[in-house]
Amino acid sequence: MNKKRLGFAGVVASFALAVSALVAPSANATTEIVVWADETRGANLKKVLAVKGDWVTGYTVKVQAFSTFDALKEAFDKATAASGPDIVLGPNSWVSAAAKDGKLAPLTLTAAVKARFNATQLWELSYKKKLYGIPVDVNNVAMIYNTDLVKTAPKTFGEMVDVYKSLKTSKGLKAGLCIAGGGMSWGGHSVFSALGADAFRYNSRDEIIYGRGFTPTVFGTNVRKYLMDGKKSNGFYPATDVGCKDNFLAGKVPYAVIGNWDWEDYTAKGFEMNVMPVPGVEAGTYAKMFGSVSGALLTTFAAKHGTEAGAKSLLVNFFGSTDGQVRYQAIEKRPPAEKGAQADKSVSAAQRGFGAAAALAGIPEIGAFLGNTSGGASYWESAPAYWTAVLVDGKDPIKEAAKLSLIWKANVVAGKKDL
Repeated sequence: MNKKRLGFAGVVASFALAVSALVAPSANATTEIVVWADETRGANLKKVLAVKGDWVTGYTVKVQAFSTFDALKEAFDKATAASGPDIVLGPNSWVSAAAKDGKLAPLTLTAAVKARFNATQLWELSYKKKLYGIPVDVNNVAMIYNTDLVKTAPKTFGEMVDVYKSLKTSKGLKAGLCIAGGGMSWGGHSVFSALGADAFRYNSRDEIIYGRGFTPTVFGTNVRKYLMDGKKSNGFYPATDVGCKDNFLAGKVPYAVIGNWDWEDYTAKGFEMNVMPVPGVEAGTYAKMFGSVSGALLTTFAAKHGTEAGAKSLLVNFFGSTDGQVRYQAIEKRPPAEKGAQADKSVSAAQRGFGAAAALAGIPEIGAFLGNTSGGASYWESAPAYWTAVLVDGKDPIKEAAKLSLIWKANVVAGKKDL
């Protein structure tokens, strides 16, 4: 059978297809739905679809895997109707900007399909109260500890610091807690939060507080107490993630924040998946990590390609179904977003653990706040810059915290208009 993309010449046929997401193309043609993804997701999607590819009658699915996540982002930023995909797999932080730029198309789901997901997950893939995709997996980090060095789960941040100091010399430790997954901004939010600085604030009803940053004296004092020896770093928390994973695997770091996408690298070395959020300075409190979702996002290009009907069906039938998410996450190894897949016995203990950590202490990754630069720098830039200034350059942690609080507060206030 002939594979083709419906172009201008197929306007009449594409209009008929748009009438219903369940209407298939004619029997003598197979229409191709193009999906873009990064290097790991793309490769894994190809494996899943090679086993079962008939998720939408009359359509084939072509997956284009880019070399890196950044390469995917760059390509999608530059995509046009002529070059772009019908569906792109990306984080919820892309939604607001891509929807504003006209690259994403709204998606209407039935009540039954919506019920498969948490309302927060659907909110995270929405912009101006319109949904733009299907939640595919929970995207978060969490902490694990080396049971050869630490026998029980820590109850407080200070307990971890004490363990590090007691073992530093005898075990030749390189650090106490380090960031092995997600980088110093995304993965490292847990340490900011544990010590009193969140990228944005909530009230008791989980509503975002605008116009108030974190308290610099509280955060800065905690940084000085737990992470510094005078004006120097005490070595517990490095200002960079370089070498963290290797050092943890080598038994030279007792605690590490890892990503839910590479837990098998740790289990393969014999580490337990004693997954938990980073504890706060008070017993019974936990640091917040970004526990957002990645989604399969519908593009406006699909309608121009004449594939929108098939793309919508693929989103529901594959990405939004228990069967599809179980098959995919069996290879991708992330916590699935769909409720039926989360409960499936074939999902690993590690995947369930990361999901539970996100449920306990996850906050949404709100791109409208984190990528905003109204305060003079984005969250992504200013977060690691703080650790360099304090732990490397020896600047005052409270004075630097005051600057940081103003930056984040301004970015949140300015970003409100883009929710």
